[in-house]
Amino acid sequence: MSSAVAKTAEGAGALPTPPAAPRKSVTGTRLWVAVLFLLPALVLLGALVVYPIGYSVWRSLFDASGSGFVGLDNYAEIFTDDATLVAVRNTAIWVAVAPALVTALGLIFAVLTERVRWGTAFKLIVFMPMAISMLAAGIIFRLVYEQDPDQGVANAVVTSVHDVFADESVYPKARPNTQVSDLRPSGGGSFTTEGAVRAGTPALLPLVGIAPNRLPGDPEDAKAPTGNGVTGTVWLDFRLGGGGEKGAVDRGEKALEGVKVEAVKDGKVVATATSGTDGTFRLPESADGSRLRLPGSNFAAPYNGIDWLGPTLVTPAVIGSYVWMWAGFAMVLIAAGLAGVDRNLLEAARVDGANEWQVFRRITVPLLAPVLVVVLVTLMINVMKIFDLVYIIAPQPTQDEANVLALQLYLASYGGGGDFGLGSAIGVVLLLLVLPVMWVNIRRLRKERQR
Repeated sequence: MSSAVAKTAEGAGALPTPPAAPRKSVTGTRLWVAVLFLLPALVLLGALVVYPIGYSVWRSLFDASGSGFVGLDNYAEIFTDDATLVAVRNTAIWVAVAPALVTALGLIFAVLTERVRWGTAFKLIVFMPMAISMLAAGIIFRLVYEQDPDQGVANAVVTSVHDVFADESVYPKARPNTQVSDLRPSGGGSFTTEGAVRAGTPALLPLVGIAPNRLPGDPEDAKAPTGNGVTGTVWLDFRLGGGGEKGAVDRGEKALEGVKVEAVKDGKVVATATSGTDGTFRLPESADGSRLRLPGSNFAAPYNGIDWLGPTLVTPAVIGSYVWMWAGFAMVLIAAGLAGVDRNLLEAARVDGANEWQVFRRITVPLLAPVLVVVLVTLMINVMKIFDLVYIIAPQPTQDEANVLALQLYLASYGGGGDFGLGSAIGVVLLLLVLPVMWVNIRRLRKERQR
């Protein structure tokens, strides 16, 4: 029976091969259907990414007008022009400092807010600057860094702290009237009498250089010193409307309260006094025969804080505003990663005798390493294209010192330079700087998929 079946099969020939099934994609969808759905995205990607990159590379090989081929001359200018070199240096500072600061601050905030009841409210406050545009943040910090302490918050704080530990000058613009007074400059902004003071003979110390209506507070009229001993008066030897005798305490002339007076003998201070509300002062008998000195602290210019937007500090100041904006971003991402950490590992480390710093350094940070890398790489890419904050916060006189590559690209192309060849070359350099960071990020993503 079996042999008959075999013969029948041989006579009939082999079974016909079934037709090949239409090619499908990995997801089971026909390839042409997948391409059809991806086509709009591919067109947009080509129009918005591929074409601009290709055109920038091509345009960077031509001169400012685009009519003359210059080859790599624009790239050579990037590394020979002083302004562009400053931009390269500052961009390197940004990449090295800003992402690390933001990541570290976000890590600290994320860890510390886990143990407080109001942690959610704190996270909300820290994250709020992310809702502000770079333009608005730049305007805010331009005001924060104002030199005038009455306008700039930063200098208002600095001057308040400074004035706690240093004497504030009373009358910064005052000076002696040398025509009627024997006060002479004696170094360090101080003034000293040429003659010695004697008990029973009032010492008159007239000052000028301040308008009577600009005196602080509500000054009283000056009075001539009375009584025995070493006495004197410090007053403003001028009154509105003029008149009176120079070098004499006239009616209507204002007292200078709070002026420090030193009695000096043989180069040593033997006694000190401070003028009262009527400008008079009294020294002990030991001051007899000494010379009177008004220290420079009475006339020193007021401390106006730190020049945040000067050539030295403008880049750190702008980086500070960036940290303020992006610390919330880092904190939220790290806090999300921290929520997935196995608490049993932390508790086991504590049971084994590890303190909180050791738990943080040896357990928490290694477990959060993938999240920290994501935050760090994202911020590194972000700071390479920083533009708004530098352009708005840095004033025109110091903008060259705060310059970065993205800003230099704009200045070279649109900020009066009109050199689109150089601007395109800077754009290509920025792309080349971003590519290694992107490559590291892609490798990391592939390794995570393989786990």
